[in-house]
Amino acid sequence: MKRFLIHRWFLIALALVLGLGIGLSDWLSPLTRAQGLRQTVVVVVLFLMALPLEASDVWETLCRPRASLLATAVNYGLLPLFAWSISLALEHSGTLDESMTRGILVAAVVPCTLASASVWTRRAGGNDRVALMVTVITNLLCFVVTPAWLWLTIGDAPRFNPLAMVTKLGLLVVLPMVLAQTLRPLASIGKWATKNKTPLSVASQCGVLFVVLLGAIGTGRELLGGSLSSIWFELCLMTAAVLCVHLTMLWTGIRLARWMRLSREDAIAVGFSGSQKTVPVGLEISAQLGLNPLPIVVYHVGQLLADTAIADRIRSSEVV
Repeated sequence: MKRFLIHRWFLIALALVLGLGIGLSDWLSPLTRAQGLRQTVVVVVLFLMALPLEASDVWETLCRPRASLLATAVNYGLLPLFAWSISLALEHSGTLDESMTRGILVAAVVPCTLASASVWTRRAGGNDRVALMVTVITNLLCFVVTPAWLWLTIGDAPRFNPLAMVTKLGLLVVLPMVLAQTLRPLASIGKWATKNKTPLSVASQCGVLFVVLLGAIGTGRELLGGSLSSIWFELCLMTAAVLCVHLTMLWTGIRLARWMRLSREDAIAVGFSGSQKTVPVGLEISAQLGLNPLPIVVYHVGQLLADTAIADRIRSSEVV
């Protein structure tokens, strides 16, 4: 039981947070209105995630960059393009409203998650250094790439200001990561961060859970605000759409890597890091644009649940 809880605590906590946020959305809604709370948590989470990252791992991966570049191309190229085609089809067919389809796009154009990509890659027997490199690249580039994709896909959104978003993502995402890596060479901080890598990871994941709670509160208000039958139909359809995007890109990343004759370990890393997306940045953007937070929350939950089973399957059967 102890081993099970150690390996599954985040998924269990995630389920509890989602249930709490959705079920008690009316009572907890003041949290979503607290000025600067979400942004502060996002900054702290990204700082804590970046602090234990060792530059030696990054430089070693740069010596063989093909896997990292391929995963980045999937994460920031193929995945948003595929999600865009699905969201357009759903919107034009009238099966999902604009806020929901645009939420799918937001989920697709944010960077790879620092919280789980390398963990799930390692769990599957892959090269977690490649996954780590992809998270660094995509997060450092997000202040340019994410607004560019949003300008291309939903540039007519009333609250979308490209320059403001570039500035905001630079401050919320890039600055804390750069600050963490700037502080790390200091002997006392670097040694402390390396020694406390696990506690820092747990603390950052708790921060992610809090951000998910804020998203779940918004989700609960969306569910309570509409017709029960139509909301659940849209929820099921949207869930199928985001899972389709994630799983298709995971498979595509692995197949492309093998086609390029990358090692099995690198192919696994490309699959997971090329298809996983971060939730804090997605929820921040959806709140800024006034979009439905459901797709971002569902994408995050779906990728964790699906990838847990997939990683265990890959490791036990060596199917890649």
